[in-house]
Amino acid sequence: MGTNRANGSLYTEVRDRVARVEFGHPDGNSFVSEMLDRLASEFNALSANSQVGAIILCSEGKDIFCAGASLKELMAVQTPQEGTEFFSGFAKVLNAMRLCTKPILGRVQGKAVGGGVGLVAACDYVFATEAAAIRLSEISIGIAPLVIAPAVERKAGKTGLAELSLSPLEWKNAYWAKEKGLYSRVYDSISELDRDLDFFSVKLASFSPDALQALTSVLWEGTAHWETLLTERAVLSGKLALSKQSRQALEKFRNR
Repeated sequence: MGTNRANGSLYTEVRDRVARVEFGHPDGNSFVSEMLDRLASEFNALSANSQVGAIILCSEGKDIFCAGASLKELMAVQTPQEGTEFFSGFAKVLNAMRLCTKPILGRVQGKAVGGGVGLVAACDYVFATEAAAIRLSEISIGIAPLVIAPAVERKAGKTGLAELSLSPLEWKNAYWAKEKGLYSRVYDSISELDRDLDFFSVKLASFSPDALQALTSVLWEGTAHWETLLTERAVLSGKLALSKQSRQALEKFRNR
């Protein structure tokens, strides 16, 4: 059962040196700013925790992995500063994942939209089900996936990013995502996924912490500039969110 908390939920359980970080929100496991801040802080804490060897990022429920950033919160944005703060949430999380000294494994049991695709792209290794279709819908509401674009491009390439972001109403299936490098493995069912993920994560966490840290650093080579790039992208996104086109599109969403 998913959470019914307006600000969502975030729980971490550590077992066999594997930290399982689970998030949830009644609106399709979407993220409000408070949850994004908490998730970034959690990655930072786990990165420094010597009792953790690997991290699993997962969400509540069966049908939706993550619907991205909260559209309700986006509709409440009134100033460029508020817009920058709103979009900075995912920038903080992506940078925390980028700097994490432990490998992050994604458990994607259902659909991912917008910022949810960014989270998937920032994981080091991703287990997904056939139901885990993805979509970048930002253009359809007058904004663009600017903050998460570097993470998606890093895995899927510029062509993959363009194919996703320029067809905002089209779902790409799990096998497309695997072909593009966003998913590592795809399973018929959640039970099959969990069986392999549990074995894989415990084994991975038993390896040398120094070797794992060295490897994750290599995997993220060339991304140091994200510290400023993602913030700059959040500023631009905040401006787009206040445009006439975006306000009109969000108003239609409000009236559905």
